[in-house]
Amino acid sequence: MSLYLKAEKIQSWRVLIMACAGFIFNTTEFVPVAMLSDIAQSFNMQTADTGLMMTVYAWTVLIMSLPAMLATGNMERKSLLIKLFIIFIVGHILSVIAWNFWILLLARMCIALAHSVFWSITASLVMRIAPKHKKTQALGMLAIGTALATILGLPIGRIVGQLVGWRVTFGIIAVLALSIMFLIIRLLPNLPSKNAGSIASLPLLAKRPLLLWLYVTTAIVISAHFTAYTYIEPFMIDVGHLDPNFATAVLLVFGFSGIAASLLFNRFYRLAPTKFIIVSMGLLMLSLLLLLFSTETMIAMFSLVFIWGIGISCIGLSLQMRVLKLAPDATDVATAIYSGIFNAGIGAGALFGNLATTYLGLNEIGYTGAALGLIGFIIFITTHLKYRHTFLLQNK
Repeated sequence: MSLYLKAEKIQSWRVLIMACAGFIFNTTEFVPVAMLSDIAQSFNMQTADTGLMMTVYAWTVLIMSLPAMLATGNMERKSLLIKLFIIFIVGHILSVIAWNFWILLLARMCIALAHSVFWSITASLVMRIAPKHKKTQALGMLAIGTALATILGLPIGRIVGQLVGWRVTFGIIAVLALSIMFLIIRLLPNLPSKNAGSIASLPLLAKRPLLLWLYVTTAIVISAHFTAYTYIEPFMIDVGHLDPNFATAVLLVFGFSGIAASLLFNRFYRLAPTKFIIVSMGLLMLSLLLLLFSTETMIAMFSLVFIWGIGISCIGLSLQMRVLKLAPDATDVATAIYSGIFNAGIGAGALFGNLATTYLGLNEIGYTGAALGLIGFIIFITTHLKYRHTFLLQNK
């Protein structure tokens, strides 16, 4: 094997490790969705109230993403990753031993702190360590890792939670995180901070209207998704009157749709980026609008969830890629802001879902999400038409 091929193989393994890291971080962020009922039962709470775990986690990421990124902006990336994994593991140990819901929330905040920096640096980091001619594919691999969190992480977390308790699920995540941390120590090279940006980058980014409106669109569209997705488990069981095992199967389908979305993104996004985003948003809105009707048959539910998953996964990939294109001189800072706003959308969506469930009924979460999605869709179309010349100039 030539030195070039050997080096490329090592680079590919490094990308795979980061995809595994993405899998772990995404699994722990969303695994409570699959265990809300069990956690609520453990602490004698209403399921809707335990859904606020998602809000606390997401808003912690929102608040900490930019300050934490600025504080760590000059740190060597490998050592930073190791420190983040240590914080992540400690948070999961605390989750395992949590003796009340408030301690569990504290543990989730600890994990969210690690999350806030991890996702701020990961996209640009993966593109740095990937083989030169496989940058886009590397980002797609990272997306597959996060999609697998839904395919394997959420359903397995739910199954483990049902069999031996939700605490064991968090314990398993801690062990997996420890294994990945050792692989990072062994295989990743030292990676000095590069094009991370600084506090001086903020005024420059603020002068890019298309980027700012993209952040607004992100917050609203992600809120739309999580208004329904946060409560998908109780929705399927209480509204759809589906067996809990069927609910697990639906989560599996949602995850497989993430892999399909990654393949579609790699194939079609570069050909027509804006049209790709518009179609993806359309799929999301249509899925949310038809969510209640899909409970009539299993085929309808499986089909809708698959389309829904493709829509939201393509949206996440596309918007992140566009952020990188609009801020090539301050990728980490711009991505930190994006990550924070993305999680603001998660938190707001969980909150909107809670309010919709409390005051309108659990069966209304799809309609509420669809209404929010329409607002985000209109903002994206309007701002793109108004400022598209800036996007074209930056991508010449």
